Amino acid sequence: MMAGSTFRKVKSRSWKKQRHFRLLEDGLNIWYKSRWAGRGHSTFLVSDVEAVRQGHQSEVLQSIADEFSPNLCFTLEFRGRQGNLDLVAETPEEAGAWVKGMRKLIHKAQNMDEKERLDQWVWDWFLKADKNKDGRMNFKEVKKLLKMMNVDMNEDHAFYLFTMADTSMSSSLEIDEFVMFYKMLTQRDEVWKLFQDYSSDGEMLSGGELENILRLEQREGDGCSEHALELIDRYEPSEMARSQGSMSLDGFQLYLCSQEGSIFNMSHRDLYQDMSQPLSHYFISSSHNTYLLEDQLRGQSSLEAYIQALKRGCRCVEIDCWDGADGEPVVYHGHTLTSKILFRDVIATIREYAFKASEFPLILSLENHCGVEQQRVMAQHLELILENTLLRAPLGGQVPQQLPSPQDLKGKILLKAKKIDGETLTDEVSDEEETGVNPDPDSPCTDQGSAECPPDPSKKKDKLKMSRELSDLVVYCKSVHFHGFQHAQLHSKCYEMSSLSESKARKLAKEAGADFVQHNIRQLSRIYPSGLRTVSSNYNPQELWNVGCQIVALNFQTAGLEMDLNDGLFHQNAGCGYVLKPGFMRNSGLPFDPETPQEHSGYAPLRLSIQVLSGQQLPKVNQKEGSIIDPLVRVEVYGVPQDLAKEETSHIQNNGFNPVWNETLNFTVHTPELALVRFVVEDHDKASRNDFVGQFTLPFTSIQPGYRHIHLLSKDGTSIPPASLFVNVNISELT
Repeated sequence: MMAGSTFRKVKSRSWKKQRHFRLLEDGLNIWYKSRWAGRGHSTFLVSDVEAVRQGHQSEVLQSIADEFSPNLCFTLEFRGRQGNLDLVAETPEEAGAWVKGMRKLIHKAQNMDEKERLDQWVWDWFLKADKNKDGRMNFKEVKKLLKMMNVDMNEDHAFYLFTMADTSMSSSLEIDEFVMFYKMLTQRDEVWKLFQDYSSDGEMLSGGELENILRLEQREGDGCSEHALELIDRYEPSEMARSQGSMSLDGFQLYLCSQEGSIFNMSHRDLYQDMSQPLSHYFISSSHNTYLLEDQLRGQSSLEAYIQALKRGCRCVEIDCWDGADGEPVVYHGHTLTSKILFRDVIATIREYAFKASEFPLILSLENHCGVEQQRVMAQHLELILENTLLRAPLGGQVPQQLPSPQDLKGKILLKAKKIDGETLTDEVSDEEETGVNPDPDSPCTDQGSAECPPDPSKKKDKLKMSRELSDLVVYCKSVHFHGFQHAQLHSKCYEMSSLSESKARKLAKEAGADFVQHNIRQLSRIYPSGLRTVSSNYNPQELWNVGCQIVALNFQTAGLEMDLNDGLFHQNAGCGYVLKPGFMRNSGLPFDPETPQEHSGYAPLRLSIQVLSGQQLPKVNQKEGSIIDPLVRVEVYGVPQDLAKEETSHIQNNGFNPVWNETLNFTVHTPELALVRFVVEDHDKASRNDFVGQFTLPFTSIQPGYRHIHLLSKDGTSIPPASLFVNVNISELT
C-alpha cells in the first residue's frame, strides 16, 4: 500500500478514471492524485473510513458488474454523509491486498487507546510541518505549524519553548524533541491546578488522593477506591508509578481525556434500559423518505441512503412504492423528478443491513401507491427476501391487548401499512396526506404539470384497492386515519397507528398535550415533515417527543440541529434505536402536560451549572494558512417549553488550540427526564453569522457531573479528535 497502486475510480457506468493511491508513512492518511505529473492531489484519513466492502457491493459497482469481475472491485465506505469511494483494481491480488490492508488499518484506528491516539495525532502534525522531509523541524517550520494548529502565539514565547525542547542544541527538533515541545505547548494549567489541589507532594496522586477526586469532584458514589486503582492501571504511562499504585500528571490528563472522563455516562453506552415493555413505551429512531440522498424534488434515490440510516441505528424506514415498468414496483418520491430504484433491491438491502447496528425490531413504513397486481409482487418480494425475519402473524397467535416489546420482537421486521378489515379495502392505501391521492396544503406539488410537479395520474382515481396478500403481512402496525383522541380511546386497537404531518401534530401538542401523552401510552404515532420542506430540511423533534410520539421521522440525510437532537437522544442505550420513555409517559394514572410540567405528581426540577473551563485543539473553519478561529461556547437546553434556554461564553481572540474561558452558565431544568443538552462551539464573527466549529448533544439524564471532557462532533455527526471542551458540571436540587 505504501508503494502505491493505480485503480479506476468509478462514479457511474460512464465515469471511470484512473487514480493513483498510496498509504503515507504515518499509516494514517491515504494520498491520491489523478495524474503522475502535476502538483494536484488529495488525501483522506484512514479513520474516516468506516468499512470496506469487497465485490459488487454498491449501486455503482453493481451497474458495471458486466464489465468488471467482483474480485477486482471494492468500496470504501466513509463515516457521516460522505459518499462511497468505488474502486476497480488491475488484478485480484492487488484488490485483495488493499481490502485486507484497509481492514487492518481501520481496526487499528478504532482500537487505539487515548495515548496512542494522541501520539498518532502529534506524529501527523510533525509530518505535516516537516516540509523538506528531513525528519527535523527548524523554528520557521514550527511557526508555520502553530498557525496550522490554530494557535496564534507570541513569537518570543514560542522561541523560548523551542530552545527548551532542542536538547540536542541543533537549532531543529527531531520527533522526540517535538513531542517535548508539544507537551510544553499543551501544558494545561486548569488540569495542573486540580492535580495540585489533591497531590500532597505536587508530583504524584496516591490511590487515596485519586479516590478523593473521584468522590468529591467527580461525584462518584460507592466503589471509588477500586475505581481509582483501575484508572491508574489503565491510564498511567509510567510502569514504576503503576507498580506503586500512584498516578502522574500525564496519567491524570489521559484519564480526564478518555471516555471515562467524558461528560457522557459510560454505563449509558451499553444496553441499560428495560426492553420488555410495549413498543408504544419507547421513542424509536425514525427516518422520512429514507431512499433520498438529497432534496425532495430532484434528489437521487439510493440504496446507500437505507444503508446509512440503518447503520446509524434507525428502526423505522420509509418506502414509497409506485407501479414500475415490467411489473416491478419502484421506489421514489412520486410526482417529482427524483430517480427511481427497484422495490426488490430496497428489500434486499434492508435484509442485509437490518440488524447490523441493532437487534431490535425494524419497522418498514410503506407508502403504497401501487395497483393490486404490483402490490402482490411487493408481498412476494417481502416474503421471499425477508424470509423468517418478516413478522407474519401475532406472537402466540393471539389478538393482542397490548403491543409486544422490543425484546419479544428481536430480529423481526414489521410492516406498517393499511390493512383490509372485511373483503376489500377501497380507500387511500397511502398514509401520508402530502401524496397526490389526498393532497396536503403543505404539498410541494400545488402546480400540477409544472417542471417540478409532473401531471398527477392518481387524480383520476381517488380510491385504490389493496391486495389481500400485502394486507395479510400487516400485524402490529396497521395504519388508520386519526379521528381525534376521544375516538381513538373509544374505538382504536393497540395495533392501530396514525401518521400525522408535523403541522397537525404540533397543533395537537399545543392544544391537547396531556391527551396526546395518554394516547401514546397505548398506541404508536408517526410524525412526518411538511411537504413544503422540499430541500429536505427538518422540524424540531423535541416538541413531539414531549407528548410521547414514538416515530418522529426526520430526513436523515440533512445535518443540523434537528439531527443532532435525534443523534443525542439515541446515542444512549447502546445506540439500539429504542429509548424508554419516562415513567410519567408510560403510566395512564400520572397525567402529564408538557405545557404545565409543575402540575404533575413527580415534578422535581433541577439546577444545572456548567463551568466552561477550556477548549483543546479545536478544528479550523477556514483552511487558509494564516486563519485562526475566535471560539465561543454556547450551551442549549431542549425539552418542555419551560426548559428551552441558551447561554454562551464570551469569545477568545485568535486561539482555537487551547482557549480558556473559565465562565459559568446556569440553567433550571423543570423536566430533566425529557431534556437534551447541546454544547456548540462557534467561530465568532462580528461582521456576519458565526461559523459552526463542533457540537455534542446528550440527554440530561446521561450527564456525568464533575470535571469532564466533551468530545466534539462535526456538523455531520462524526468525531473530530482530539477536539474537546473541558467543563465542570454541577447538578443540584432546586431549593
